[in-house]
Amino acid sequence: MIKKTMAREATANTPLDISVYDIFAASLKLGLTSFGGPAAHLGYFHQEYVTRRKWIGAKAYADLVALCQFLPGPASSQVGIGIGLRCGGVLGALAAWIGFTLPSALLLGLFAMMMQWMNIGEASWLHGLKLTAVAIVAQAVWSMGTKLASTRSKAAMAIGAASVTLLWPSTVSQAIVIVAAALLGLFMYRQETAEDTDQADPLAYSQNNPRHRQAIVYLGLYFALLLLLPLLGQWSNGGWLSLIDSFYRAGSLVFGGGHVVLPLLQEEVVPRGWISMSDFIAGYGAAQAVPGPLFTFASYLGAIYGGMPGLIVATIAIFLPAFLLVAGVLPLWDRLRSNLAVQRALKGIHAAVVGILLAALYDPIWTGAVFNAYDFVLVLCLFAMLQFWKLPPWCVVIAGAAGGMLLDIFL
Repeated sequence: MIKKTMAREATANTPLDISVYDIFAASLKLGLTSFGGPAAHLGYFHQEYVTRRKWIGAKAYADLVALCQFLPGPASSQVGIGIGLRCGGVLGALAAWIGFTLPSALLLGLFAMMMQWMNIGEASWLHGLKLTAVAIVAQAVWSMGTKLASTRSKAAMAIGAASVTLLWPSTVSQAIVIVAAALLGLFMYRQETAEDTDQADPLAYSQNNPRHRQAIVYLGLYFALLLLLPLLGQWSNGGWLSLIDSFYRAGSLVFGGGHVVLPLLQEEVVPRGWISMSDFIAGYGAAQAVPGPLFTFASYLGAIYGGMPGLIVATIAIFLPAFLLVAGVLPLWDRLRSNLAVQRALKGIHAAVVGILLAALYDPIWTGAVFNAYDFVLVLCLFAMLQFWKLPPWCVVIAGAAGGMLLDIFL
């Protein structure tokens, strides 16, 4: 039995003999129980797919995680998609994505409908959720900054990115900041050698595999949509094509984790009047309390915009870039990860996304939630619960909602 499992791991040029139903059931279980953000999700994935089901070896799993850290998009969802692709082809990848995404998308869609039906936009517990969002984004900036902007040069790039993003608030400025950071990374770290990338156990896709040729198709579709959707959105003069363009572009440009999608989406939906700033921040706070990927915050925004059809369209649009990138890059990963230029550019990009998220912490998160010293004290307590007491985000969300109600009662 052990030999059979090892043989299947070593000959993964074709999908493993695992049914699409099994892939969906495993990912749905994870979608219902995976609290705690991307890092925690990867731990749940390892337990389910590597230790329990043995669908993928530990080294191959580590390689897949490394790949998804390189790519823009939601890392945990991309790992799930990659495992589904490896085990069951394109249908397996779809099953893995749907199972992991569906629970949180539906829960946030239900929350959006409650916001509209019950007119709870000024509820005190909702103000508590906004303050929770301040603490959660602050903790994300702290954590990412210590890892991705710890040197003088990277900290300077992060501060520069934050300054440009605040003084020139638009989606265009954020894209320019990311491109400029990549170019700076190529120049500033040109003397650095390649990072250690163990080639002893690569993901088992050979260049003669048909998937290697299909990868070019997926990557071509990814870039074609990124270029064509803005033109189609302008041609249609708003409506659903504009919605698809906005969410697809946000999903294509997010480096550094789910929290970085916040400023990109805010620039897309709030200035256009699709959703108010108050509802935007409240929904982001609620997104911390549900299991599954943080990118399903887009499901909430889509539901506010257009009910259930909006939820479906927004969810598909924001995750589609991740799907196309994994399917396109996975067969080419060994070549990509050893490329010095890619490694140097990513160092600059990662520093810049810390700055973009720092800018979002101030505007809209801080300016839309913290109005007095009492609000600030509650934010400090929630931040301590996350950063120092290491409580799970859903506990902090409950505490924040309760704190908002207490502030309303006693003040």
